[in-house]
Amino acid sequence: MMEQTGTCSGIENYSRYFDQRQPGEPPTTLIDYFPDDFLLVIDESHMTIPQIGGMYAGDRSRKEKLVDHGFRLPSAFDNRPLRFDEFYRKVGQTIFVSATPAQFEIDRSTKNNAISGSTVPYDAVIRQFIRPTGLLDPEIEVRKPAGQIKDLMKEISARVEKGQRVLVTTLTKRMAEELTEYLQENGIKVAYIHSDVETLERTNILHALRLGEHDVLVGINLLREGLDLPEVSLVAILDADKEGFLRSKTSLIQTIGRAARHNEGKVIMYASSITDSMRAAIEETKERRKIQEEYNRQHGIVPQTITKTLKPKEEKEEKKLLEINTAFKKLPGKEKKKIIAELSELMHQAAEELEFERAATLRDQIIRLESL
Repeated sequence: MMEQTGTCSGIENYSRYFDQRQPGEPPTTLIDYFPDDFLLVIDESHMTIPQIGGMYAGDRSRKEKLVDHGFRLPSAFDNRPLRFDEFYRKVGQTIFVSATPAQFEIDRSTKNNAISGSTVPYDAVIRQFIRPTGLLDPEIEVRKPAGQIKDLMKEISARVEKGQRVLVTTLTKRMAEELTEYLQENGIKVAYIHSDVETLERTNILHALRLGEHDVLVGINLLREGLDLPEVSLVAILDADKEGFLRSKTSLIQTIGRAARHNEGKVIMYASSITDSMRAAIEETKERRKIQEEYNRQHGIVPQTITKTLKPKEEKEEKKLLEINTAFKKLPGKEKKKIIAELSELMHQAAEELEFERAATLRDQIIRLESL
């Protein structure tokens, strides 16, 4: 194909032959082009490290079916992400950044550094709790689940009167849907966010919350990116005592942090008992409050709620894109191509202006429209 047409679809699956690698030998990646003394910073390491570890397994699982059924040659296995051990051997000095580091990061951030084997004369685990704004971690209150919805509505009303917002996290989709419906029936401006909500619609829901079009946001997993909402002063955690991924110490601390952008931040956990994860999260939060309070006292700092300006122009564009997505299927082929071309131009313009998040959103929209 290369000799006859100059191109070959899926040629990357045969890269092992071009690189003259042996079966199973790792491919060359971007990290191989870095200088020997490069510094690696892994943000949100409690999530990123597992993702790095899972890339190889996910890629292998997908390709096994293709190879087994004859759609790919076995060499496709070697066009792959690095295994975690291969990745980790290639890195040197590393900084893990996380509000809730996992044991992996802690174990490898000791004085006897596990990456280089060298000994350093300082503690390699740095706890950075001080906020320049003086904001304290939110107060936490544990309440019994009996009458929790009535109690929650009372708390919501108190926050709405002050122009503040509320996040409510549940464990199941059904409960989230029923709670949202119930709150709506009682006159509360509420939105429901879940895994099926598309990227653009999700962005619009969050903008609407900040603008006051919604006062309450109900969700199952509110740990995802994009929930930096300074207007939120209350986070309610239902079924806080049901141990599991979304009620682990790490997840609880992350969820608690959603109320840490407001000087009246508060978290209510509805639970019949206090689990080990709850206790650990509460103690960690109390310690952080104590450290910040002492710093504020010593330096005369009065906590100030974070102020973030909305960008109405971008919000308007995002709503317009969502409307296009809804009506796109009804358009003739020529019109579809025209819209995709216009979105591509907007994407390149956003990238040139270094607005990479917006460019990525536009890219996702283009991919979605092209698949319709």
